[in-house]
Amino acid sequence: MASFIDKVKIFVKGGDGGNGCVAFRREKFIPKGGPAGGDGGKGGSVILVADKNIHTLLDFKYKRHYKAERGRHGEGNKRTGKSGEDLIIKVPVGTVVKDAETGEILGDLTREGEKLVVAKGGRGGRGNAAFATPTRRAPDFAEPGEPGEERWIELELKLIADVGLVGFPNAGKSTFLSRISAARPEIADYPFTTLRPILGVTEVDGFSFVVADIPGLIEGAHKGRGLGHEFLRHVERTKLLLHLIDLSDQTRDFKEAFEKINKELELYSPKLAKKPQIVVGTKIDALSDRSVIDEAKKYFESRGYPFFAVSAVTGEGMKELLRYVAEKVKEIRENG
Repeated sequence: MASFIDKVKIFVKGGDGGNGCVAFRREKFIPKGGPAGGDGGKGGSVILVADKNIHTLLDFKYKRHYKAERGRHGEGNKRTGKSGEDLIIKVPVGTVVKDAETGEILGDLTREGEKLVVAKGGRGGRGNAAFATPTRRAPDFAEPGEPGEERWIELELKLIADVGLVGFPNAGKSTFLSRISAARPEIADYPFTTLRPILGVTEVDGFSFVVADIPGLIEGAHKGRGLGHEFLRHVERTKLLLHLIDLSDQTRDFKEAFEKINKELELYSPKLAKKPQIVVGTKIDALSDRSVIDEAKKYFESRGYPFFAVSAVTGEGMKELLRYVAEKVKEIRENG
């Protein structure tokens, strides 16, 4: 399984500006031939660009320092030095950029091709020709170039999946995702199997959408307990939530499971809690008494939530659910 890196810190530096030049022409009757030193070139800037073909921040784990090209120094005959090339760094769509020292948000790259300058190149120094005046005809000095900006920045990836899977640990999210897509999340019989969000692409009748399996919640997640903030940061931008509840769990009533997860969402972000939810009763293959399915369906639909009962192991109920989800995602996309 490929690693999913969702938060990194990198150092960026704009290129230094080139120095201005001190030079003189050789002309008869002109003091020292006349000043002819050109300006230094501007340093290149470091620019982040959102690219939909990049899905993780993994590359930044191995390379942490990025520096744009410096400007060339000015030359004689009033020739301006060549400006340094900008350094373009591609990042995933959905990357939030912060100043690592102050925590200030510098930008939020949510659209393909969106750009953000994170370290400006330094201005080139003026050559001595720029300082000539009627009373100072032969200046013998020039400006040095300005240094480029430099800073440590934090890149944080917020997933822009269409559908987020929420529910208690072991609600069956990883098995569900592996069933509906080519994603291969780690699956085991213990809490917090999913330590990092995992993306899967699901296709229904030629229409595809992205599903994110997100770390499980526990009570107190909104305060940062367990994997709370890891989880919550990634569901903020999903368009639709699939709330998975293990109907075979003898230790927790399905109503209690539903209310506790939604309470955590509400405490973290009221806006998040208002996202459309579809309730999915899972692991129905493990039920000895299937009357709980009808009970759950009646309870959730009376509260306005669409309800589906499925088994990711046998496939029961999965086609109906996915068709419904696909239609909902289409509606949400069309309505912006």
